[in-house]
Amino acid sequence: MRYGEGDRESENVEDRRGAGGGPFGGGGPFGGGGGRRIQLPIGGGGMGIGTLIFIGIICLMLGINPLTLLTGGGIEIPNMPMPDRRTGQPDIDGLPGGRGGVQRNKDEMTKFVGFVLKDTEDVWGDFFQKAGKQYRKPTLVIFEGATRTACGVGQTAMGPFYCPVDQKVYIDLQFYDEMKRRFGAPGDFAQAYVIAHEVGHHVQKLLGIADNVQRRKEAARSQEEANAIQVKMELQADCFAGVWAAVNDQLKKRLEPGDIEEGLNAAAAIGDDTLQRRSGQRVSPESFTHGSAQQRVRWFKKGMDTGNPQACDTFNTPN
Repeated sequence: MRYGEGDRESENVEDRRGAGGGPFGGGGPFGGGGGRRIQLPIGGGGMGIGTLIFIGIICLMLGINPLTLLTGGGIEIPNMPMPDRRTGQPDIDGLPGGRGGVQRNKDEMTKFVGFVLKDTEDVWGDFFQKAGKQYRKPTLVIFEGATRTACGVGQTAMGPFYCPVDQKVYIDLQFYDEMKRRFGAPGDFAQAYVIAHEVGHHVQKLLGIADNVQRRKEAARSQEEANAIQVKMELQADCFAGVWAAVNDQLKKRLEPGDIEEGLNAAAAIGDDTLQRRSGQRVSPESFTHGSAQQRVRWFKKGMDTGNPQACDTFNTPN
């Protein structure tokens, strides 16, 4: 992607890496036997259903994803490493032995995230203005290991996610290394797609789509039906990411040769069927929460081809 000295970064990036004395004490929710399960409280009153953090292959097998219940879905990583190799302790702010915020190309990557977020603000701000609405810009939080959110405790293993309660996008930049090394989805445009997908969930929140999805899921007669509703929401966020990419390139000429292929490759690499196969599990469409690789590629491409958010109505599409 083309970014230079004349480009501006978003003012809405919050970097929590390396913050000493973080929100978790040594006996916090991840102490003891690895802390693989916690509940995510919502607004103090809870959601009324057991909400489990997706961590690794166990939750993938069960088809459980707490972020889908929050209608702000994340991009999941099966078996994404959490412990520090030296101590065996989770990388959690406030615990000794964490990574300490050390990351290659940290400044460069932080700037890139700021550039991409600024571009999403410009594109969606213009769409909302033309519709007679105001676009409320989300905050993007960069963290390491774990961090507090209004939706509960966010962890690296959850992948990038959007919390609709505080309207913030959360990402541990280690996810980009996982995309490149484990899933064969390198490239700066692939990284931008991840941010654009989560911002797509923010757009859904502002338009009232997220709240409507939550009501439909609560009224669902089975987990399979609720999963199918969530898949449609995730595919719409993919489509919105494609819309952003197309319009952003029209306005600012960001795309370089190979960028579109990077985005399509990333969408395929994190399809539910792809992740299940990689984890050695049987492909179970009834447990999908984000859509198959083919679906994710198709809807991202539809957004790219049309540049029109109205083309992203996944909820009224038969297949």
